Amino acid sequence: MQLKRIVVTGMGCLTPLGNTVTEYWNNLRNGVSGADHITLFDASKFKTKFACEIKNFDPTNYLDRKEARKLDRFTQTALVASDQAVQDAGIDKTNVNPDRVGVVFASGIGGLVTFQEEVVNFAKGDGTPRFNPFFIPKMILDIAAGHISMRHGFRGPNFAVVSACASSTNAMMESMNLIKLGKADIIITGGAESVIGEAGVGGFNAMKALSERNDDPKTASRPYDKDRDGFVMGEAAGVVVFEELEHALARGAKIYCEVVGAGATADAHHITAPHPEGLGAKNVMIQALDDAGMLPSDIDYINTHGTSTPLGDIAEVKAILDVFGEHAYKLNISSTKSMTGHCLGAAGVIEGMACIMSVQDDIVPPTINHFTDDPDLDPKLNFTFGEAQKRTVNAALSNTFGFGGHNACVIFKKYSA
Repeated sequence: MQLKRIVVTGMGCLTPLGNTVTEYWNNLRNGVSGADHITLFDASKFKTKFACEIKNFDPTNYLDRKEARKLDRFTQTALVASDQAVQDAGIDKTNVNPDRVGVVFASGIGGLVTFQEEVVNFAKGDGTPRFNPFFIPKMILDIAAGHISMRHGFRGPNFAVVSACASSTNAMMESMNLIKLGKADIIITGGAESVIGEAGVGGFNAMKALSERNDDPKTASRPYDKDRDGFVMGEAAGVVVFEELEHALARGAKIYCEVVGAGATADAHHITAPHPEGLGAKNVMIQALDDAGMLPSDIDYINTHGTSTPLGDIAEVKAILDVFGEHAYKLNISSTKSMTGHCLGAAGVIEGMACIMSVQDDIVPPTINHFTDDPDLDPKLNFTFGEAQKRTVNAALSNTFGFGGHNACVIFKKYSA
């Protein structure tokens, strides 16, 4: 059986750096921080009082007010991003078979804010159950995939993927496999996360996972810096359209790039800490390169998981050195989480989009907020500190790792016939 080739034909997003792909990419290239003091709830008593929120988002500008109330924020943002991506891809009822257009969409946690609101309301009562009939369908994380399919009439494969912070990269991998095997012509894929609330911030604070640099939020996410003290929570929704190459050519679609390889592994080590030698990260990059039929020397840019945590940043760099050897010193490496924060289940897709635009524009977005070199990191590596760098990017690799020891990786490269 001849495996199908897959190209990217559309994108859409809502991120802490902008509510369109153009705005997001411009701010990434310019090294803008999306961090600021939390506005979505009163964080005055919390150890962390800042996050990377989506700005200026009013769901009723895009959705019917009554319908918007039936959706958690993560689904609201997912629908808006899907509208952008479908329009960008030029998909309509005349040029696709809706039975062969699927949706594989991710979230790391789903409707946590909805869950919190409903349980708090119940706890304040006298024990009489008074729950919103939309409580469960607002909360469950597969519902975004369902709503996207209903909004656009897509009747192909439809499900959610969850692997914590690796979720949307795993969703992209599953989408690739469905198209490769001829199960669909197009998959709308990506992820959304909106858990900036008392339970989300409080829970991650209790784990000591978040930065507590409240005096200077914009520089708090500082991957590979000696004084990094945890990740900055972000929220986002990102959607990419994966399409079988011949189908895209037949309908005259715009092609951003080709998606050529993916991998998924486990650390089998610890619920939250990475393998100290980066074993799972090493294996997942090897697997993705093998899937793509590429050599390590074919990669020009790695968008790292790079969360700004003391353990995670070091383990991933060890893995890169193991896989890429001397070529590691010729790569550009950057963590766009220095700007977006860690968008959890949406991190993989918005970082994948950074790779897609890097391949398209031959620009590597920077790692901002570098102040002090970490003696445990090889200074000969190019972490793209401070400013974006122009270079030919024929192929870019995106790493995403999640609590539970999940590792996922995807590779994009320039399209050629």
